[in-house]
Amino acid sequence: MRIGLIGGSFDPVHSGHLRAAEEISEKLELDEVVFIPTLVSPHKSSETMASSSHRLNMLNISVKGNPRFRVSDMELRREPPSYTIDTLRSLKQSGPENGYYFIMGCELFMEIDTWKDFAELFNYSSFVVFRRPGYDLADSTGPIPLALENDFRYSYSDRGMDVFAHKSSNELFFVDIAGIRVSSTEIRNLARHGSSLRYLVASEVEEYIAENGLYQLEEKQ
Repeated sequence: MRIGLIGGSFDPVHSGHLRAAEEISEKLELDEVVFIPTLVSPHKSSETMASSSHRLNMLNISVKGNPRFRVSDMELRREPPSYTIDTLRSLKQSGPENGYYFIMGCELFMEIDTWKDFAELFNYSSFVVFRRPGYDLADSTGPIPLALENDFRYSYSDRGMDVFAHKSSNELFFVDIAGIRVSSTEIRNLARHGSSLRYLVASEVEEYIAENGLYQLEEKQ
């Protein structure tokens, strides 16, 4: 199977996450996309995060109508902190016959050389970097962080995507998407002030946030 992977805090999951996953799954003809919420991300403070159970519940609510989407709690069951390399190793060990495609935004990919064991990541998965309209990049086909440049052998174009072949035989895809420009930070701020979240998150997620009092200043979630 061709399996897309999207990791993150999903605090909360929103329309931008879901639309990016939908567009990429179509462009790369993925069989499924797995959303993997982190327990404690090494790149974020846990103090401002909703509980793992709330974030997991909101993800399950959001993906239930899409047969290609599913949620994994594998990182929530692991001792923190959560590292992508550990997740990819585990997935490849349990499903070596599958092809994995780790999906992320350009801004996050630019920092990949700060990740644990970053030089080994491509041994376990291909990577899909999505670009939204209006995002200014110095190089329209990347850029590839300097620490990884020598690991790629050649590049080519395929169905409008820029593809770089890694020495591991996995690949790096740069994919243009229309997407939806929204952030979890924006949604938390709106929720904190009692503003509408309509069309930014699933209606059931908006109800869930209100019913559970998430992101309110006086409560720690």
